[in-house]
Amino acid sequence: MKKFDIPLKYKSSIISRLKEMRRNEDPRKKDFSPTRLNFGPVEFLISRHFGFCYGVENAIEIAYKTVNENPDKKIYLLSEMIHNPAVNKDLIDRGISFIMDNYGNQYIDWSEITKDDIVIIPAFGTTIEIEEILKEKGIDTLKYNTTCPFVEKVWNRAEALSKKDYTIIIHGKYKHEETRATFSHSAQNSPSLIIKDIEEADYLTKFMFCEITKEEFLQFFDKKYTAGFNPHEDLQRIGVVNQTTMLATETEEIAELLRNAMISKYGEENIKDHFADTRDTLCYATNDNQSATNSLIEYQADLAIVVGGYNSSNTSHLTELLEERFKTYFISDADKISEDKIMHFDMSIKSEVETIDFLPKKDKVIIAITSGASCPDSIIDQVLMKILSFYNTALSPAEVLDKLIID
Repeated sequence: MKKFDIPLKYKSSIISRLKEMRRNEDPRKKDFSPTRLNFGPVEFLISRHFGFCYGVENAIEIAYKTVNENPDKKIYLLSEMIHNPAVNKDLIDRGISFIMDNYGNQYIDWSEITKDDIVIIPAFGTTIEIEEILKEKGIDTLKYNTTCPFVEKVWNRAEALSKKDYTIIIHGKYKHEETRATFSHSAQNSPSLIIKDIEEADYLTKFMFCEITKEEFLQFFDKKYTAGFNPHEDLQRIGVVNQTTMLATETEEIAELLRNAMISKYGEENIKDHFADTRDTLCYATNDNQSATNSLIEYQADLAIVVGGYNSSNTSHLTELLEERFKTYFISDADKISEDKIMHFDMSIKSEVETIDFLPKKDKVIIAITSGASCPDSIIDQVLMKILSFYNTALSPAEVLDKLIID
């Protein structure tokens, strides 16, 4: 796989060495078991896969290269480069301005941007409508486009399905940048509908079997379908694609539910005329991170820590998986931790909360740890070192790595 040139500040002395060891021992990524780092009084179970993925490293390389090579130009990002506060703050500190927030609300009016400026398209991609605005201004939409190739793969698959007269069902959060971009591309060629979860997929099947009316359907999915969407006609042939950071297992569950509904309605022998197999649109990095997290759940631990941006969809899903098994703390960085308390994000109330005495008072504490695809390895290092500082008798990272035992 391509090696990217990313700033040294995002690399690490502990995690980078650990990942290299695992790659050498398991180059085909068949072993999803975590790595044990036993420091004596505290032991970490480090997920097999986490941190920067291909698409994120590609976006970071392009963004920093653009800044370094264009010191005299105004440089904009359409929205957050990736969903990590440390990375986005550093880009702002280097002079990059964000045009809009994650939901498409403008910070900077289009009238302020000229053909002499640079606009970087983030890893999530952007809508065709925004691309057209940039082109009309004479701004290059290719050279500084960091759209993840796996997001583009979803767009290409949707386009191929549309040529076969399939309606595109998008599993995603309809306000998310990537879902908005996918919907925009999909809508150019075929009727499209966004569904958030298995419950909304089930509601869709209710219409198929005449349990709800067209009016109820359109009201329920308001703003989530293309103009002129007619569920009577447009739900006869469907294919499911996804926002790449959603739970892969949920996308598969949704696809299976809709496939079975089509079988019930049209018969097994006719399923290929009504449902397209789209399993090839699932992102490898999302799959690997979620599979590794599921493996982590099989081990014993006193608590789990997930590190990443609070608005990161893929990080939120890792937190959801771990919460089923452990007391889980979702934090953005090491500054959220002190010896007697932790500030962490509670997804049920969408806000940070404080927990006192989060570390058990026992001879040996075991902590499961992972991070989202937009979290630098250096931040994981900082979290590990912060926790180790609470234990005077802990071994040094060099000692532990030198005698590493992989379960």
